[in-house]
Amino acid sequence: MECWVRFNAQSQAKERVIRAAQYACTLLGYMLQKGGVATELHQTIRHLEGHMSLTRKLLRLGNSVEALEAAKRAIHLSDSVLRLCLTISHLNRAMYFACDNILWAGKTGLISKLDQDKWNQRSLRYYLFALILNLTRDTYELRLLIEYEERCRAAKSSSSLCPSTIVSADHISSSPTASASIALPVMLARLSRQIHLLLTVLYSNPPLLLDLLKNSCDIFIPLDRLGIYPTGPGFVGVCGLASSVLSILTMVNPWLKIKP
Repeated sequence: MECWVRFNAQSQAKERVIRAAQYACTLLGYMLQKGGVATELHQTIRHLEGHMSLTRKLLRLGNSVEALEAAKRAIHLSDSVLRLCLTISHLNRAMYFACDNILWAGKTGLISKLDQDKWNQRSLRYYLFALILNLTRDTYELRLLIEYEERCRAAKSSSSLCPSTIVSADHISSSPTASASIALPVMLARLSRQIHLLLTVLYSNPPLLLDLLKNSCDIFIPLDRLGIYPTGPGFVGVCGLASSVLSILTMVNPWLKIKP
């Protein structure tokens, strides 16, 4: 109950729930269309999806200010890569929300004769660039954690390695025939170790794993709608629904939210 109270008290919680419902409607509409269901029902689902999208835009009014404040905090980070990625990402989010607010005003009739297609394209481009920077940040943090884990393992293995083992290994590697015969198994073993290391690091860092999955799902949405990498409404619906559920999960459990 305490988690639910904390979740419901957040201003973005309702927007995340409506976002999940919106992309669920996108997926449902695609499935109904593929199944040859009546056009009236399909149109009803489309209208419901449009209303949810408009409601989300209303709930996001003022989010540009929050994004600018986040950019001001990120600019003081000590790590230069994180500082660059997060600051520019938050600035792009601020522009994305600003374009989104203008779109909401155009759709509701507050701004007449607004070129909604043009502003929608601008909004999606800012959104895409912010997601690219977020994924860059996730990849950078993942690389740092992998390097740290490798150093820890190397320190443990070097302390337990016997001198006789080192001599034997050098003797084997000096033989051309032996090197050729063990090249493929060594490469496979190294690849297996790298995959195991990657999975270990991700398993040990749930906030990074969730953020990486969420951004990876989200990025297909602007790619599809900008026509850069069309995937279809069904795939977009699945990605949007999955990323929304992950976002809700980080709100219910704040320790799962990546920091900074």
